Amino acid sequence: MRAVLTLTLVYSCTWLSLVGSTLSKTDIKKPSKSQDTETAVADRPVQERGLVVTDPQWRDIVREERRYCPQAVAKRHFQGAVLGYITPWNSHGYDIAKLFGPKLTSVSPVWLQLRRRGPESFHVTGLHDHDPGWVKAVRKANKKNKILPRLLFDSWSYQDYMSVLDSEDEIEELGREVVEVGKAEKFDGFTLELWSQLGGNKRKELVHLVTHLCEALKAEKLSCVLVIPPAVAPGSGQPGMFGREEFEKLAPVVDAFSLMTYDYSSPSRPGPSAPLPWMRDCVLQLDPQGLWRQKILLGLNLYGLDFSTQGGAEPLLGDRYIELLREIRPKLQWDEQAGEHYFSYKRCVCVCVCRALFQLQEVCVCVCQREKKNLCNVYDYCSCY
Repeated sequence: MRAVLTLTLVYSCTWLSLVGSTLSKTDIKKPSKSQDTETAVADRPVQERGLVVTDPQWRDIVREERRYCPQAVAKRHFQGAVLGYITPWNSHGYDIAKLFGPKLTSVSPVWLQLRRRGPESFHVTGLHDHDPGWVKAVRKANKKNKILPRLLFDSWSYQDYMSVLDSEDEIEELGREVVEVGKAEKFDGFTLELWSQLGGNKRKELVHLVTHLCEALKAEKLSCVLVIPPAVAPGSGQPGMFGREEFEKLAPVVDAFSLMTYDYSSPSRPGPSAPLPWMRDCVLQLDPQGLWRQKILLGLNLYGLDFSTQGGAEPLLGDRYIELLREIRPKLQWDEQAGEHYFSYKRCVCVCVCRALFQLQEVCVCVCQREKKNLCNVYDYCSCY
């Protein structure tokens, strides 16, 4: 097994390798005193505590992963725009957005879907997830923070896209629906996710649709962020589904581009999650002269990938990451070229004979050494890979 990790500084006082903040008291067994996580606040930021290094120790990560420095919460080290996504798989992000609101310029909760119900008929779903109390708290933490919910063009067939892209009336009605929802819910705009669904086809028509939609939003003083796939296809180095031509046409009307510079590797091609040279190439491919560089939001993944020698891969979130560090106590390796950490470990799979009442015998598979006691009475064999 190989766990590929991206060491990302999210906040000046919080050291999160992946999403360590998702840990709760029930996520892991009670550790020994020597490995216990320090939950108290710190009196100095991570830079001054010697934690931003290429050779971190697993003990330091386990001990420090929940600590932050209250005195530096409002201090920003990066003066550009920072968009934070609040995703369903990490609900702790709601608390992070409130606590570290001063470090963000906009927040995009993954709430909404835009559905096409029929000719010139659209409906925004997911509004039941809108939490006005949380929005108020985020704005209280930073009055300049914009709430830009992600709006996913969901359950659209190819024919739905063709019907809309070929009709000005459809586009007009779509824009009207989105603007009305934004105003009614008192959002500051939207983060639009629609480009990848067509696999790089109909780019000219998509540019027209996005232009109209952003102009409609801006006419009502609402912001428009567009999610775009990487300009350089991962692994192949070939041009991606969104290129310089589309970027230059949309840059004057889009407030920002959320560039998906992550998920570089795959189960069939294990490797880094977001290698720095590739991320740099994606930016330069879109804007080599730096004319619109301030509008590119570089995507930073707060998770890793756990690759198996059997060909599988799973997202590695904070709780599992900390659990692995406690159990394996690995030496983290630094990939200088990619700018990421990784470590390798073995996972045991035991095939054993389980004896139970009313059953003669059955064969079961026990994953991980610790599960043997609970699942098996008699062991046949155990192999590691």
